[in-house]
Amino acid sequence: MGPMTIGGGWSRRWLRNGAANHDDEGVGEPTVDEELPPEARREARVLRRYRTELQNFGRRSRATVLLSAVVGATTGGLVALYSGVGKKVVFERIFDGPLWLQVAGPVAALLLSYLSLRYLAGGASPSTSDEYIRNVHELDRSIPLRPAPGRLVASWFTLSLGAGCGFEAPAIYLGASIGTYLQRRLRPLFTVDEAKVLMAAGAAAGVAAVFKAPATGAIFAVEVPYRDDMARRLLLPALVGAASGYVVDALLTSTAPLFPISSTPAFDLRDLGGAAIVGLLGGFGARLFASAIRRCKDFAHHTSPRLHVTVGCAGLAGLALATHFIYGQPFSLGDGEHSIEWGLDPKRGLFLIVLLLVLRAASTILTLGGAGAGGLFVPLVVEGALLGRAVGAVVGARDTALFSVLGVAAFLGAGYRVPLAAIMFVAETTGKPGFIVPGLIAAVVGELCMGNSTITRSQTARPRGHLEGRMELRVSTVVDTEEETLRPTATVADLISRHIVGRRQRQVCVVDDEGHLIGVVGIASLSGIEQSRWATTPVAEAIVADIPVVAVGWTLGHTLSVMEEASRDVLPVAGDDGRFVGVVRMADILELGKILDQNPWTGDPDPY
Repeated sequence: MGPMTIGGGWSRRWLRNGAANHDDEGVGEPTVDEELPPEARREARVLRRYRTELQNFGRRSRATVLLSAVVGATTGGLVALYSGVGKKVVFERIFDGPLWLQVAGPVAALLLSYLSLRYLAGGASPSTSDEYIRNVHELDRSIPLRPAPGRLVASWFTLSLGAGCGFEAPAIYLGASIGTYLQRRLRPLFTVDEAKVLMAAGAAAGVAAVFKAPATGAIFAVEVPYRDDMARRLLLPALVGAASGYVVDALLTSTAPLFPISSTPAFDLRDLGGAAIVGLLGGFGARLFASAIRRCKDFAHHTSPRLHVTVGCAGLAGLALATHFIYGQPFSLGDGEHSIEWGLDPKRGLFLIVLLLVLRAASTILTLGGAGAGGLFVPLVVEGALLGRAVGAVVGARDTALFSVLGVAAFLGAGYRVPLAAIMFVAETTGKPGFIVPGLIAAVVGELCMGNSTITRSQTARPRGHLEGRMELRVSTVVDTEEETLRPTATVADLISRHIVGRRQRQVCVVDDEGHLIGVVGIASLSGIEQSRWATTPVAEAIVADIPVVAVGWTLGHTLSVMEEASRDVLPVAGDDGRFVGVVRMADILELGKILDQNPWTGDPDPY
């Protein structure tokens, strides 16, 4: 093979004698032996570049996998402790306790949750899993960690004392916060496309640990941010995080399926038709449930805490009394796992099953409307299981467990818009992969019936394009803070000699002694001033004050639209206090290389 081919003698000689001496250099072009002919030099540069890129890729991949495993294992251990103490130690005692405790538990849950959010979380909202979903879309921001302890305490009180939500939401939030913290500490190791990898790994680990379902955790973490798509770039860290989180949780607890089903799934054409019916009812039921959840959150947002917390407490206390006297057990309490176990008994009557479905939905709605902090994954599962059980009773199904599982696939998949995660959840938590085929039918039909509705407003339809996503970066990523300014007392001669001629500034920002922006002055505004007066005329006489001022919190997309509307390619940037920060130029916004390479973890002076 000749010296001009890849791998030829000149290239092998250079790689042996030269490349090894430059292993510690940066990514720039290597120093090539001057004796090499031009063709061999180019060939050596190509080989060197490929080798460097491969090394960088391997180094980043190893860091991503290793750190995802660390985040997942840490999350799995903490979730096992967090949910284990809450469910096994506290909640089970309330559920099996005297009536007064069953009534007082959810009341105390909402009161303590509200106080924790107000005083420990600094008035933060009760959102937990929504914080993860929302943050996947925000390239230049990360989950704020200051309210995290208060939110986790509020969620623990809500769920441990018997309010009607699930433990998966604080588990997702806990894992995402751990991943965010670690990635924030190790920012230089990650590129812009890897800005959310450890957060996703933690979220997946949280779901995997709560449900003992690692595949469900990974798929849910990449599927839930979007209604019609998936965050595919987060799949690898989610898989690693979910696996490590599950292993640690299993070592501390057990590997038993969450909903053990004793029957063997066997279905015929009638059951497949029933699956379509369950999917249809599950989709419309999830749509109705999602609408009620959004309305109750709006009610809590637009009313005083005294009102919505009081309504929530009174409603949950009443439900505890009602379910205790109707069923002999307070099925309105907690996440609803006891309700599923009760409903699977083939001796249960249809009316009582449907009534329990309504009472469980009311429990979740009152919890979220009354300042409770918890998840909706398990409530969707409970609603689906009871709905499927009711449909099975109507059609005379031979296997009541089959229709309950179909209801879970339809209701969960439609409610959160996660059909794949719903199917995987059915297989993992029941220990019966044979439920997958009819479950697929139910999940697909339920998804189609859901339309554009979803149980969380934080979802978007699909990932934004690469450039579209970068347009959501804040203007602080491209602002020029070194721009020279003038005082209003400076003369026009100073403006022309030092700035327009000397620095080639087309316009100069004028600020007062305290740094507040007054306006701008440029060549166009000097047309009415004679040259003989330049040395004595202050620029204050030529200031243009009626131009748009960009706020530091604006996005690049919004800034660009304002510049186009004002027909200006340079605008001043000011802080919230009106002090001058710098200028932003349209050329910098449109400099795609700079924007596309922007790392949101380091590009903003203080994105947290």
